[in-house]
Amino acid sequence: MSTDLVDVILPVLDEAAALPWVLSRIPDGFRAIVVDNGSSDGSVDVARNLGAVVVHEHRRGFGAACWTGLLAATSETVAFLDADASLDPCELPRVCDPVIDGSADLVLGARDAHDGSWPWHAQLANRYLAHQVHRRTGVTVTDLGPMRAVRRQQLLELGMTDRAFGWPLEMVLRAGRAGWRVEERDVTYRPRIGRSKVTGTVKGTARAGRDMSRLLRESA
Repeated sequence: MSTDLVDVILPVLDEAAALPWVLSRIPDGFRAIVVDNGSSDGSVDVARNLGAVVVHEHRRGFGAACWTGLLAATSETVAFLDADASLDPCELPRVCDPVIDGSADLVLGARDAHDGSWPWHAQLANRYLAHQVHRRTGVTVTDLGPMRAVRRQQLLELGMTDRAFGWPLEMVLRAGRAGWRVEERDVTYRPRIGRSKVTGTVKGTARAGRDMSRLLRESA
């Protein structure tokens, strides 16, 4: 693996219980940037005490937190990772290496799900979105996975506008239309610590569906 530093952007909203495990498994050569999106459970203190860089985004929204983390990053290559312990940071090199060595522009972690880690309705929605990405861009993916790697400057120039739940889908749609080389690497997916802000609540599921449906309409 390349020894180039990689900034790992972790959007956080009340993940104090998961952060110790997640941050303890950040590999050498990777720097954790925790973007707090309004936590009330002490996540900020946990992250700081464990040595992570902490920045704040007061506008609620997954995309808003990701964008703020991207602006705070300084490395050539950046990775995005959920902070709920569903994904193992030790697998980050597998996803980042093709970007670092220049063989890919965007790499997505395709989730190999443990039992109970991924609700069936979320898997179904994910397969539908992957199909829509292929239909609109020609890019073949199996998963719009939350572990992903990309070159920072390239992503800044991609024209991302979503600041909510549509961020992951928009990135792949725009990358495909821009002719990026998009690849996947298998990663392990475990039951998360705590309740999902998306699939774990009716409100979250509805908001995610609304944001992604809007992006698909705009890209038709």
